[in-house]
Amino acid sequence: MALPADRTPVIIGVGEINDRPTDPGQALEPLALMAAAVRAADADAGGGFLDRIDSVDVIQLVSWRYDRVAQRLTDRLGINPARAVYGIVGGETATTRIHEAALRIMNGNSMVAVITGGEAMNAVGKARAAGIELPWTPPAASPENPIVASDHVTPLAVRSGIMQPVHIYPLYENATTAAWGLTPAQALAESGAAYAAISQVAAANPHAWGRKAFTAAEIITPTPDNRMIAWPYTKRMVANNTVNQAGAVLLTSLAIARAAGIPEDRIVHVHGGAAAAEPMDYLARDQFTHSVAQDAVLAQAMRMAPAGFDRVELYSCFPTVPKMARRTLGLPADTVFSVTGGLSFAGAGLNCYMLQSACAMVRSLRAAPAARALLYGQGGYVTKHHALVIGSEAADPASLMLPKDVQDDAESRRDPVPALDLAHAGAATIETFSVVYDRDGAAAFGGVVGRTAAGTRVFGKVLGDDAATLDQLLSLDRSPVGDAGTVSVGDDGLQIWRA
Repeated sequence: MALPADRTPVIIGVGEINDRPTDPGQALEPLALMAAAVRAADADAGGGFLDRIDSVDVIQLVSWRYDRVAQRLTDRLGINPARAVYGIVGGETATTRIHEAALRIMNGNSMVAVITGGEAMNAVGKARAAGIELPWTPPAASPENPIVASDHVTPLAVRSGIMQPVHIYPLYENATTAAWGLTPAQALAESGAAYAAISQVAAANPHAWGRKAFTAAEIITPTPDNRMIAWPYTKRMVANNTVNQAGAVLLTSLAIARAAGIPEDRIVHVHGGAAAAEPMDYLARDQFTHSVAQDAVLAQAMRMAPAGFDRVELYSCFPTVPKMARRTLGLPADTVFSVTGGLSFAGAGLNCYMLQSACAMVRSLRAAPAARALLYGQGGYVTKHHALVIGSEAADPASLMLPKDVQDDAESRRDPVPALDLAHAGAATIETFSVVYDRDGAAAFGGVVGRTAAGTRVFGKVLGDDAATLDQLLSLDRSPVGDAGTVSVGDDGLQIWRA
């Protein structure tokens, strides 16, 4: 039995803004970008919805830290919604907020909702380099929802130097390479081919920040303008957040959409979604060959689409994420996993890529209708996961009513977590590893997650002058996962790993 039209959530409008002034002093601030995106979404829906918005979600900002963000935005729009919320950090938050808005509409708690986000990191960086003071709303002394590093990485991670996303995702990249029986060269070739394909999507996307297609060789080969950042990732394999960009997605009920005269072929239905997370501390995870949270979320999405997905958007901050997701979904190796163009090429504000992707997917479904499409977002360090299923056809009410939180399923999939033995000195084997490069393209240091004969976990730093160990880790011919090494404890209390 179908949901009544006044409880059926649909997407009716999308808006995207790219701001590329030659003078950074003329750039739009994030509030202005978001206001423009919301107005564009309203226009895309045919207009007349701004004053009817009763729910606003703003994706968290990093380029310019305001206070009272949602209130400032609604003031600019001249609206007074009953609900206006500023979000927390996370690349999955856009799909999460769209899903939650759909549930509020289904439950009769909202009639018209908008989700928006925007950043101006490109302008901020250029202004800083030029010594220009931007004429924007002054940033707050105490910004709303500040990002606290200790909430996301442990003191041990900070002391070891393996603390940024680009340092941590290689733990999964290098572990999965071994688990899938690939050589590092084969895994790199897979990443290059997949990213070359999505760069072509970006080149054809008029809303992408970067619109240049690259070959696989241009993506995976280190050059002066494509330096190594962390093994095996070059600059073109890493997310580009240096944009001036905003997006917005406008939702309402099917009844309101029809009453407004919106054509059926411009309406996109929300079918449901799912969320789960890994522990924030990456050393408290059971393994690095897959993510049980990702597995649980994608399994729920597949329950909503028993016939499969016509097209997908798989979060692409680093190649390991879509490569793992593609395998979990059972998609062919040549699947083009983006309708947007990927974070490395299309770019997006730090937490906003899935918002831009939702806009791109809506446009794609309008151009070529399909029953089911998947938007899979991810945040943190393979930490937070959210899948959203949308499509041209009406949703099965049972899909929308499936649990949003699938954390219990994720936990049922989790193996025992190895105890962390930071006092261990002696033999161990490599579980996975990361090697960080300096700006000149030289390997600066590394980190090895290892296992002892007793099954406990160790975490050793690889010193930059330990050429033998670095050479072992950086081999293209064979994975070092499983190789033996020696752990010692340094004067600073950190473990040191040597081949």
